[in-house]
Amino acid sequence: MSGDRPAAETVPIDAIPEPVAGYDQVAEVPTVAVANEAFAASFGEGAIGDSVEQLLLGAGATEDTAAAVRAALVDGRSVDIELGGGPAGAADAADGYRIRTLDGAGNGAVEGYVLLTERSGGGVGVDSIASVVSHDLRNPLDVANAHLRAARETGDDEHFQEVRRSHDRMERIVRDVLTLARGPDALDTDADVDVGSVARDAWATVETGEATLAVADDLPTVEADPDRLRRLFENLFRNAVEHGPTGPHDGDRAADLRVAVGAAEDGGFFVAGDGGGVPPAERERVFDPGYSAADGEGTGLGLTIVERIAEAHGWGVSLTSGDAGGARFAFRPTETDEVA
Repeated sequence: MSGDRPAAETVPIDAIPEPVAGYDQVAEVPTVAVANEAFAASFGEGAIGDSVEQLLLGAGATEDTAAAVRAALVDGRSVDIELGGGPAGAADAADGYRIRTLDGAGNGAVEGYVLLTERSGGGVGVDSIASVVSHDLRNPLDVANAHLRAARETGDDEHFQEVRRSHDRMERIVRDVLTLARGPDALDTDADVDVGSVARDAWATVETGEATLAVADDLPTVEADPDRLRRLFENLFRNAVEHGPTGPHDGDRAADLRVAVGAAEDGGFFVAGDGGGVPPAERERVFDPGYSAADGEGTGLGLTIVERIAEAHGWGVSLTSGDAGGARFAFRPTETDEVA
């Protein structure tokens, strides 16, 4: 569903809600040169000038792991490693961290960038709440603006009712995203949530133009937080529309887009579009905070939120090619979760 694209957009590191550090090679020692606000809040301003190896040792990495990361960065290889422990004295030290190289960040002022996130990944840190809220609010804001335009043109009072619905939706988003920082413990789950009904509700809240949605009849019921599940669908639908078919159309990029929600094996479900798809080399990166399309649309947080909502429910998410050639996002329960 994220349209075919050759490279990620360059995103300023201060626009990324997770801790990001940029490093330079100093006598073949990767050394922290710049950092965003989230990094400074987690690891302190004093980390600037430290070697990446020192940083990782302070985050609980073993000497062998820190040395392996240093060697990879010197050689220009990508890194994706989980670390044990945490910063000395940190309350969440037992959770550990994950370090990943981050392409498409910054402005080229340093050699490379790394993303250092809590390994548990269950919630969104306080420093990123503003970014998440601003992203999620785009859905109902777009719908409200569209109905305001229609009200001016037609004078039909029914459009104002839709604006009121969008305002109610925004109020719920603000409330729910603030609780997202508490991770899985903040879920308000129901035992029998109808995936198909939630998907249809989500479609109605996203500006989808002439795109069409097909919802299968054999979708499972799941134990889920209905509001969070709806936001998962909203972000996937928005992603599909923003990066839909790029062929001839009359001002509506998604005019020929078809999106399907169906039952996946093992009791899960999937969302698939017939857009350009995602190249295999980029399929893991699309979930990274700050990843965005080369055309500059979106904030680069939508699929990160999708992944985190899935993880909070104990679901795994995979990205493959769909039957129609586009992207297929599949969600399946882990071994410890059951789907009705």
